[in-house]
Amino acid sequence: MPMIDVYATAGTFKDRKGLAKDLATAVMRWEGVPSIPLFKDNTAALVHELPPDSASNVSGESNYVRIQVLTPVGVLDRNKQLGVVRELTDIAAAAAGDPTLTERTWVLITESPEGGWGINGHANTGADIVAAARRALAGK
Repeated sequence: MPMIDVYATAGTFKDRKGLAKDLATAVMRWEGVPSIPLFKDNTAALVHELPPDSASNVSGESNYVRIQVLTPVGVLDRNKQLGVVRELTDIAAAAAGDPTLTERTWVLITESPEGGWGINGHANTGADIVAAARRALAGK
């Protein structure tokens, strides 16, 4: 159940909620989890708008986007990593209406360690998430 954070200068994206939903949907699909409330309700993206003067590269340009995906350890194999980075980059560029933004979009995939992801006051392991998904699929 990933969490996605997008950082960009204010005004980069007009429809931030649509961007967040598109990114969350894409990552959930790449993870290959079932479309059940357990995953749909807990896969989310947050779009953080930064003041224009709060970002810069060495050349002084600030028109970059950073997307960080926090996902449970081992969920994304190499092919999934490549796919999610490509798709999230493309989604961000489309949402900005700027195809050249792909050249300035950084996607970072971070894996949470076992027990390092919590909701409802419980730090979940991979086994906890699998058990919860099986219960949900069984209707319990």
